[in-house]
Amino acid sequence: MINMETERIVLRPWRDDDAEVLFKYASDPEVGPRAGWPPHKSVEESLEIIRTIFKSDHMWAIELKETGEAIGCMGYMVHGESNIEIGENDVEAGYWVARPYWNRGICTEALQMVIDYCFEEKGFNAIWADYFPENPASGKVMEKCGFCDTGLVNRCSKLQMGADRLVKIMKLERYEKILD
Repeated sequence: MINMETERIVLRPWRDDDAEVLFKYASDPEVGPRAGWPPHKSVEESLEIIRTIFKSDHMWAIELKETGEAIGCMGYMVHGESNIEIGENDVEAGYWVARPYWNRGICTEALQMVIDYCFEEKGFNAIWADYFPENPASGKVMEKCGFCDTGLVNRCSKLQMGADRLVKIMKLERYEKILD
C-alpha cells in the first residue's frame, strides 16, 4: 500500500497503535452517524475496526502532519463492496474526518489524492460517492473535487447505521490530464 501526502496530511495505512486516537474521534456522536456507522464504544472496538475494516489496500488513515494523529479515514470500495450499483471498473469513495477538523479543507485534500490515485494509478473509469442530505458538507467536498449530482438516491443496505435513510449519489468520470 502506498502513502500519499500534501503539505498538511498523509494518507497512510492504519496501524494497531491508532486505536486510542480512533476511539477518541470515532466515539463522537456527531461523526459516525453522518457517515452511516454508530459511534465507537471502546478502544477495543476501534482496534477491531482497524483490523477488520480499515486493513485494506484501499483504505487510509488521514494523518495530520502537525500532530502525527490519525484524524479520519479515506478510501474506496470496489464493485461488489459498494453501497450503490457501480460498474466493474468503477469505485465508490468514502471518508470521514474528526469534528475538530471539519471545515478546514482536509477531506477535500484527501479525496483529491484518492481521485488522482484511482484514475492515474489504478485506471478506474469512474468514482461514485454518496452522502446523507442532512450532511451537506460531505456533498460540498465532492463538488469541490469535481463530482456531479446524478439525480439518483439510494438506500445503503451495507451501512451499519442509516440504511433506512436515503443518500444522494454523486459521480466523477475519469478525466485526462492536459499537459502544458
